[in-house]
Parts: sequence; structure tokens; C-alpha cells
Amino acid sequence: MKKNLIRIALGLALALVLFGHSANIYQIPLLNTLDAFVYDARLRLTARGGVDERIVIVDINEKSLAEVGRWPWSRDKMAALVTQLFDHYGIALLGFDVVFAEPDSSSGLSSLEAVANDELKGDAAFQSVLKGLRGALNYDQRFAETLRNRPVVLGYYFTSLDAVHKSGALPDAVIQAGTFKGKHVDFTSWSGYGANLPEFQKNAGSAGHFNPIVDFDGVSRRVPMLVEHEGKYYESLSLAMARVLLGKPQLTPGYPEEDIFSSKNYGAMEWLDLPLDGGKVVRIPVDEQAASLIPYRGAEGSFTYVSAADVLSGRLQQEQLKGKIVLFGTTAPGLMDLRATPVGSTYPGVEIHANLLAGILDGSIKQKPSYVLGADVLLLSLCALLLALLLPVLSPLRATLLAFSLLLGVTVLNFGLWWAGLMMPLAAVVSAILGLYALNMSWGFFVESRSKRQFTELFGQYVPPELVDEMARDPERYSMEGKNEELTVLFSDVRGFTSISEGLDPKELTQLMNAYLGAMTAVVQKNRGTLDKYIGDAIMAFWGAPVADVDHARHAVLTALEMQVELRRLDEPFKARGWAALHIGVGINSGTMTVGDMGSKVRKSYTVMGDAVNLGSRLEGLTKQYGVGIIVSASTRALVKDLVYRELDRVRVKGKGEPVSIFEPLAAPIDKAEQDELKLWNQALRLYRQQDWDQAELQLYNLSRISPQRTLYQVYTERIAFYREHPPGEDWDGVTTFETK
Repeated sequence: MKKNLIRIALGLALALVLFGHSANIYQIPLLNTLDAFVYDARLRLTARGGVDERIVIVDINEKSLAEVGRWPWSRDKMAALVTQLFDHYGIALLGFDVVFAEPDSSSGLSSLEAVANDELKGDAAFQSVLKGLRGALNYDQRFAETLRNRPVVLGYYFTSLDAVHKSGALPDAVIQAGTFKGKHVDFTSWSGYGANLPEFQKNAGSAGHFNPIVDFDGVSRRVPMLVEHEGKYYESLSLAMARVLLGKPQLTPGYPEEDIFSSKNYGAMEWLDLPLDGGKVVRIPVDEQAASLIPYRGAEGSFTYVSAADVLSGRLQQEQLKGKIVLFGTTAPGLMDLRATPVGSTYPGVEIHANLLAGILDGSIKQKPSYVLGADVLLLSLCALLLALLLPVLSPLRATLLAFSLLLGVTVLNFGLWWAGLMMPLAAVVSAILGLYALNMSWGFFVESRSKRQFTELFGQYVPPELVDEMARDPERYSMEGKNEELTVLFSDVRGFTSISEGLDPKELTQLMNAYLGAMTAVVQKNRGTLDKYIGDAIMAFWGAPVADVDHARHAVLTALEMQVELRRLDEPFKARGWAALHIGVGINSGTMTVGDMGSKVRKSYTVMGDAVNLGSRLEGLTKQYGVGIIVSASTRALVKDLVYRELDRVRVKGKGEPVSIFEPLAAPIDKAEQDELKLWNQALRLYRQQDWDQAELQLYNLSRISPQRTLYQVYTERIAFYREHPPGEDWDGVTTFETK
């Protein structure tokens, strides 16, 4: 029963994680990706297909650019195109998926005006001719006049990339400020815009924005029917075209009536109504952002495309465009109006608006009202609760039947709602079913793997046998999961190992390494250390985990001292076999480290990581610089105060900005001669840091006579010689910086 309770609790915990995503408390990117994949697949599978003959796209394609010239075209050409479409071809409606934001100076009128006002100001004949030409050369005026009293809808865009970017003239807001006060609508809001010249906007029948919503994966699946700008609300290009086509009915927000599924506080807008004569209403479903799902008919080419050049030249048959709804846009790659969509990765933006306009007219836009969120949460909760309670007590066969029956049921329900016009997410509930099934089916395996024998085998690689026995008595206390602890780490390395190994054949080298590593490992484990790894001839070990050790620093320092002693015991047997005597450097540091089982699926290791570990490695490398066998950090020295240390230096190691003091621990007992030498060294170090080079050098000379074999004194003598030639300055802090590891 206890095991079942744990399984139920784990199942409910998993369900709770998915519940948070479904309830929109937070988002799980993987689930969003899965939902997007399912949505796109459903859309492609159920797309109507074929070509919608009602809407024609006049395309600025490569052919048009080659014949007419690069875009933008002069406004006299655009005026000719509009005139051709309405007067010659007899179209019903024209929408522009481009912006006419800049005045057209291609006619040269501005240059002539400048001459008239300057060089030929008094030339009556020139002024008279110019007056007669103004109407013909004012291309913007000509274009504006062709828009007047015609069903033309201009396009413009909103932006937030540049909040102060406000060019051109916006159309009148379709809904005024304050209309949605007290309602729960998360409108898309933009601070800047790029609109058409005021004279164009004044003469056009309407205008709409052409901003689709780009989802997290860069795909356009929705377009906001209404957007908010400075408290007012503006319609999309497709909605503006639909309203002009239907006689400009008043746009009416739609809210559900209060019932058992909603309350007076629900306040979410679920549709927009366009009331027509005779009581008919065109209803446009919108989501919580007042956006509509784009009802893609199929891949690119679901609408008839004609070249803008063919329209201008009159090469098309009249019946190709007569009575059609026309969208003017571009598919030419260089004009940057290609978007990623569920039905194509490079899909013309103009066809997005064509699909949406067709969906408004047909009533084929899928619904995604705000209450879908609650329905998804409810379905997820019911399925998760059922599986969390039943799967632990069912046999594997019955558990499988239950889980997959439920999976089939929710999938069929989801696709059924899609066919009925309602879009619901699917990823969270499917993940709950599969996750709970996987959790319960694998429970036994994971529980059985936590046996005492496996526990012992696992930690036996790292810690001494006596510690493994101690841990095995209460295995619940120990874990290989990562955590931060104050530990002590030790690194050791054989000096000149490359030259030593080159003089031995593979068999001898193996024997030497086994003897050396075996002896050093025994010292580590004797002092309760955890062996981390061998790195060639190097050894890495740490103290304080997995078994807590309040004396972790002491045990590490004693280990280093004993390793030096044990190494000298190997000299005789090594010499007998013709092997060279080994010398090692040991670096030790104490501090907060991350300890746990780390690695990949291929290989893992119970190890330590962190800045304190890196410093320990750097200290081992510094032993060569100072000619000592062991270096410990100030943090380690502070934890083991009863030993005698020789301060070596204050250093700034590679990868660490702050300087640290480093010390050499001295093996006890310390006789009087060594104590006197240590006092002289401390005086020399103090004089060195005071930049009293002469007195420091004198002390070092005396120390070198006492211990000529000590490299440390020679290091500082050479530094003093350097600083005499290159004074470090009065602000020198006495720190030695090392740029290499």
C-alpha cells in the first residue's frame, strides 16, 4: 500500500506540472511545440484544397519587375493600374498589401518647381507651361484621385521595434477607446506604425493593418482582427476588405450569454459580428487576443495569381478579373513578403490575407474561445486523476488497455471538435496519459534497482570499504544527486612523467603506474578520502562527500604529507627494477563545491565541480613554479590551524580574478633549525612585499646558504632582479599573476 501511495503521489505531481502549463500559469516549450505540430498536421489534413475563384492576387512577380521596373513603381503607373482594374476589368474590390508611405518625386515636378521659384521666377512663359504640367506631373495627386469613390482598401503596418516610428495617416479607428472597459481581452498592442500618405488615406474607401501574429516557432497561424493603438482599435486588412465588400456594416463585439459554463465576470470577447440587411449576420470567431486562426485553403497557389505587368498592359481577358475581389501584393523573393506558415515555409504574405478574407466570407474560421483553456484543464484533470488512482492497482495488461483506450478517446474527441469548428490543444492531456503510463510501468524496475548490493557496488568505486559499509546501513541518507557542500579537493601529478614513460616499454610502464597509483590510492582511502578519478598519472580526490566529514581539510592535508612519505618508500623497489624515482606535486583547496553524479548517458562519475575545484587544480600546477611538493590555499590552512605552514606567495591564478595566499604545509615535527629558517623566510617575504629589495635579497642569500636545494629562494632572488629593472610601482599589492594553468 505504501508503494502505491508513492506512485499515486508521483503521478499527481506529474499531472500538476502539466496542469500549470494547461492553465497558462507557465509554459513548457516542448508542449507548445507538440501542440503546434498537431495543429499544423490537422490543418493540412483537413484543408479544403482547390482554387478559390472569387479572389485574385495581382502579383508583383519577377516578370512584373522585369517589364515595369524595380519596386516601388511611380504613382502614375499605380494610378494606371487602379484605373485599369476598375474601368477596364470591372473588379468588385481592391486591397493593397503594400504601403504608400513616401511622396513620389519620380516625375521631376519638384525639380521644375525649384527652377520656377529660383532661376526662372520671372519667366512668364515657363511659369505658364509649368502650371499646365502640374496636374500631369503630380503623380501622387493622380493616384489619390483614382482611389476616390472606389472600393479600395489600403494596407499599413504596426510596429514596436521603433516606438516613435509613426509615418503616414492611420484610418479612423473601427472601435473607439473605452469600448472594452471591464472586458477581458488581451489585445495585441503596438506603439508605432507605418501608414499611407494622408491624401491617399483620405480618398481610399478604408484601410487595414497586415500584421500577422508570429508564434514562438516563427510560424504565422493567426491574424489579430482588432489591435490596440493609443487606446483605439483598428481592424485588419482582411476584415476591412470584408466590411467594404458587405457595405461597411458596423463592427460589433460578441460576448457569450451567462450560463452554467460562464459567469457575469467572464467578460471575454469570442466573436465579432457584421450585421447585414435582412437580419443576416457574418460572425468572425476570435480568441483571447481578438485574433482569428487563418483558415489556410492549402499550399501556395490556392488563389489565382496574375502578373501586375499583364494588368497594366491589358493582356488579360476581361472575364479573368470581372467582378473579382483583388489583392495587390508581391511574391518576388527580393521584396521580403514571404512568411513561414503551416502549409509552406516560404508562403506569400498576400495569400495569408486572401485566405482570411475567404474564411470571413465563408464562415470557415475555426473557433478558439477563451473557455477552451478551462475545457483543456478539466479534461487533463479528469484523465490524470483517473490514471493516477487506477494504474498503480491494475495489472500491466489492464493498465495498458486503460491508458491506450483513454488516449484514443481524447484524440478522437479532439479531431471531432476540430471538424465541428472548435480548436482545442492536445499535447498536455496526451503527455499526461503517456507520462503516467510510463511512470507506473517503470516503477518496479527503478525500485528494484535501489538494492543494497547495487548501492555498495556503486559507491565502492569511490570510497573506502569501511565507509561503504557505514553508508549501506542507512542508504536513504545518501544520494548521488548534485548538491553544494563545503569540501576539500586534492590534485596530484607526477613531475617529468613524459620523459619517464618514454624510457619504459608498455609493460613496464603499466607496472610502474599500478604500483604508484595503488600506493597513493591506499593513502587516500586510509584518510577517508573519496577517489574521484585518475587522469593519466594524475590523481583527483576529495573529502566530505558522500560521507560527511567535519575534518575534511585535515584529512586532505595529512593525505598529501603521507603521499610524499609513501613515495619515498617506493624509491628502493623502483631503483631495484631500474626505474627512476618519482616526484609529485600536490594542490589542495577547500570551499563550496557542487558534488554529485555527473556525465552523460554513456558515462557518469561521482565528482566535484566548481570554482573551488579549479583553484585546487591550479595550485597543483604551481608546485613546479615554487619547487615544493605541496601547496594549500588559505581556506584550507584556516581549517587546519595546528599544522606549521610556510607562506609561499599571494597569487592570481588563471581564470580567477581575486588573489589568494598559498602555503606549504610542513611535516611534523619541526626542529629548531627549521623554525629559525622559517622565521628568516617570513622576514624576507615581508621585505620583498615592502619593495626593500636590498634587505630582502640579503635575507634570501642567507637562506640559500642554509638550504641551497630550496628552489623557492632562487625564485624570489630572480624576481627581485627583475623588479629592480622594472619597478612595480607604489600601488603594487605583492600579487604574482599566472596566465597559464
